[in-house]
Amino acid sequence: MIEETVTGIIAAIWLGVLTSISPCPLATNIAAVSYIGKNAAEIKTLFITSSLYLLGRMITYAALAALIVASLLSIPSVSNFLQQYMNKALGPILIIVGMFLLELLRLPAGRGTDSSKLERLAEKNIFIASFIMGILFALTFCPVSAALFFGSLIPLAVQHRSEFLMPTLYGAGTALPVLAFAILAAFSARYLSRIFNAVTRMELWARRVTGVVFIIIGIYFCIVYIFRIQLI
Repeated sequence: MIEETVTGIIAAIWLGVLTSISPCPLATNIAAVSYIGKNAAEIKTLFITSSLYLLGRMITYAALAALIVASLLSIPSVSNFLQQYMNKALGPILIIVGMFLLELLRLPAGRGTDSSKLERLAEKNIFIASFIMGILFALTFCPVSAALFFGSLIPLAVQHRSEFLMPTLYGAGTALPVLAFAILAAFSARYLSRIFNAVTRMELWARRVTGVVFIIIGIYFCIVYIFRIQLI
């Protein structure tokens, strides 16, 4: 039981990190941190604004996931259904999410967030703007981030009946790479493009490996819980 919980915690953090370094969120995060850095007169101000941006993202992801998980678990019929069929449903879900991560399946990308409105807001109050940027950018799901959030984190949290811990850890995971960029931006903006390219390459392989692992685990769940074939 403890081993399953630890595995779930690690998975929640990894899903958050993978979400944050996916191409669309990564570009958005770097743009936000760069813009915040451009408008911050001092390093101290930059750290404060970057922290507020990260806090906005963390709170949004954690609150949204916690709300969805709590809603699912609070309805007796839904809760009983999930307890009975969650392992069966998790197999196909993991396979589908893995196919999205490997880009075998695609969803149309959204429009994104209106940056001009955020820029006007940032000119008035950079602290409020940083926090609101974090909230808005967190809600702007791209196909990969949506697959990781709705297709992986939510089922994971429901399976472990974790309304707050795993959603919060997921939110923290999404903040870790952004925090690294914020620290880097505080000292030298010229290295951002190099780090961006390196992380983009790392994300591609991390996403592929995760996608393959998801498909393998999904197939295993299907064999064991749907077809009831014991492999061990």
